[in-house]
Amino acid sequence: MRVAILGAGAGGAAAVVELTQAGHEVHLWNRSQATLDPFARLGGVQFDGVFGEGLAKPLLITADLRAAINGCEALVCTLPTISHAVMAFALAQAGAKADVPVVLNPGHTGGALEFETAFKKQRADVPPVAEFSTLTYVARKNQPQRVTISGRAKQVRVASLPGSERAVEIAMQLFPCAKAVADVLFSGLCNVNMVLHPPGAILGAAWVEATAGNYTFYAQGMTPGVARVMRALDDERRAMARAFGHTLPNLIEEMKAIGTVEAAVSDSDDFAAAIAAGSANSRIKAPGSLNHRYYQEDFGHGLLPFMTFAKIAGVAVPAAENLFRLAEIVVGKSYRDGGRGAAAMGITGLDLKGLLARVRKSA
Repeated sequence: MRVAILGAGAGGAAAVVELTQAGHEVHLWNRSQATLDPFARLGGVQFDGVFGEGLAKPLLITADLRAAINGCEALVCTLPTISHAVMAFALAQAGAKADVPVVLNPGHTGGALEFETAFKKQRADVPPVAEFSTLTYVARKNQPQRVTISGRAKQVRVASLPGSERAVEIAMQLFPCAKAVADVLFSGLCNVNMVLHPPGAILGAAWVEATAGNYTFYAQGMTPGVARVMRALDDERRAMARAFGHTLPNLIEEMKAIGTVEAAVSDSDDFAAAIAAGSANSRIKAPGSLNHRYYQEDFGHGLLPFMTFAKIAGVAVPAAENLFRLAEIVVGKSYRDGGRGAAAMGITGLDLKGLLARVRKSA
C-alpha cells in the first residue's frame, strides 16, 4: 500500500520504519523542510530500538503536501494533536481525496470530531477518519536524522465516526496492534496520556523549571502523591465511560495492554510502582521546559475535551478541572483559546442523547 506519513517527528519517523519494514511504499511529509533535511541527506530515517537498527528509506521525502498525498491509498497523521485542525485545513486545500482514509496516530480524545469539523469548514466531502487512542510507539528523536524506538504498542484502540468505517479497516491493516472499539468516546477515553501526563507535569513543574527536566518523568517523578492524583483522575475517566455505556480497565491495565507497563505486574492499584517499572518509559526524561508537549498538548487537547464530554454526560470531574486550572496558571496561558472544546469538536449545544447520536450508528 502507498501511504503518506504526515509529520516527521519521533512518531512519524517510527511509522516510516514500521511501514517500510512491512513492505509499504511510504511518502514522508513535514511542513518544515529543515526537519526533513537530515533525512533527505541520508535518503531515509536512521533508527534503533525494537525494530532493530538501520536506515528506513521512504519512496519520497517532501515538504510539498500535494506531492506527498498524490497516489496514496492512506494518509497517516502522526503530528501532535494540537496540529489536527491545521492539518485538516491543509489537506482540504491540498486536494485530499474523499475516498482516501485518514488515520490519526494518535487521535487521543476528540481527534476525529475536531478533524472532521475543521475539514468541513473548507469542504463538505470529508474523507473517512479513524483515531487511535494513543501513539503506536514510545520513541524519541535524540538526533535530527535518527529515531530511537524503545517501545511498540501491543494494543491501541481505534474508532471512527459513523460512515468512516473504511478508515478503521485501513488503520488495522497498517497497524496490526489496532483494536476496533464501539465509538470515538470509547477510544478517546482510552487516551492514557490524558491521565498519565497532567498530574506529574503540574506537581513536578517546579522541578522541570529548576533542572530543565533532568530527571526521569515516569520513574523519579512518579511519587506517591503524583500517583494519588493520577488515580483520582483515572477514576473520573472510568466514571465518565460508564455514563456513555462503556466499561474500561483502569490506567495500569490499559498500559499493560499497550505494553508500557510490564505484563507481570499483578497489583494494578499500585500506580507508582507499576508505571516506574515499565521498561519502555523508565529512562525517558521529564520535559525540559513548560513549552513541552506534556503542557502544550495534554491540557488543551486532552483534559479540555475530557471536561467537555463530562459536562454533557453530567459527570463530576474535580481532579481534571483543578489540574486544568492550575496548568493555566503555571504555564500562563489559556488552554481554551485554540483548544479542543465543544466548538472545535462540532458538538456545541448537544446533550447526552445528541452526542451519542453523533458518534454512533443509528439502530
